[in-house]
Amino acid sequence: MKTKLATFSLIISGLLFMSHNTFANDKPFAIAIHGGAGTISKANLTPEQRQTYKDKLKEAIDKGSKVLEEGGDSLVAVQTAINILENSPLFNAGIGAVYTYDGGHELDASIMDGKTMNAGAVAGVRHIANPIDLALAVMNKSEHVMLSGAGAEEFALTQGFSLVPNSHFDTDERYQQLLDARQKLQVAAKSEQVAGVEMKDLDYKFGTVGAVALDKNGNLAAGTSTGGMTAKRFGRIGDSPVIGAGTYAENGVCAVSATGHGEFFIRYQVAGDICAKVKYQQKSIIQAADEVINQRLITAGGSGGVIAVDQRGNIATPFNTEGMYRATRSNGEPAQVLIWQDQ
Repeated sequence: MKTKLATFSLIISGLLFMSHNTFANDKPFAIAIHGGAGTISKANLTPEQRQTYKDKLKEAIDKGSKVLEEGGDSLVAVQTAINILENSPLFNAGIGAVYTYDGGHELDASIMDGKTMNAGAVAGVRHIANPIDLALAVMNKSEHVMLSGAGAEEFALTQGFSLVPNSHFDTDERYQQLLDARQKLQVAAKSEQVAGVEMKDLDYKFGTVGAVALDKNGNLAAGTSTGGMTAKRFGRIGDSPVIGAGTYAENGVCAVSATGHGEFFIRYQVAGDICAKVKYQQKSIIQAADEVINQRLITAGGSGGVIAVDQRGNIATPFNTEGMYRATRSNGEPAQVLIWQDQ
């Protein structure tokens, strides 16, 4: 009798274990990444260049998705994907960051944990190879949300970061963009129209990178990293390190990472506004993101786009520019990698 009861208990335990694992494996997970939105002309990208961008986006989305597939945390998935993009000269973040007017590089980044509503950000750092890593350290190892410039790098040293020379971020293509931007600004200044030209008229794509993720435990996270705008001056900081503007995540609602003309994304608190529409108006992530990017923002004159994911793993990637480098992947399905609306 005891043997039969023991056998029955083992069977029940096994069924419960299998049921628990099946349930866990059925939980949704999703990730989306972007490599910037803006003037991305099909005519200016050769088939080889298109494939190079898509291959790097595919690498980033696959490695981030693998973290989630294996039951990892959404924050780790976001950091993993962004690191790959920061380390590529193709994008305006880390290596390949644009030049300031004075010929240097100043980088910004932020990350947010939807579970705890904790966040970390850095602005204007010049010697941090992967700013998203420092933003995460600010979130986890300090009592603050945002650190800037030399102070952020002093904190980095206390956390074991190694500093790199500012030239670490140099690329020939970005330098040529700087020379072109300087020339346009100088012409505008001579005609007393500098205020009318602004950075948004310099006709360069915004190469900011970012990632959003939902893990199997229902935790949302978002992160963004950028070199800012070509020829920026006076310590200009955009939306990427500003929580609620360029980055936002809240469990049960959504996670958002933005790319575009940062001044508008700050004024219209784009990332937070999208999540507010989901939370308080019960709008779908697709509808909420579209309303903000393709209605409110575009009416104000702002250009750019976002990637967003909700608590169920639904993904939105609207943009109001010619193109946006992006990739998405849900529940282990094949990655979708796109540059323009249809390809």
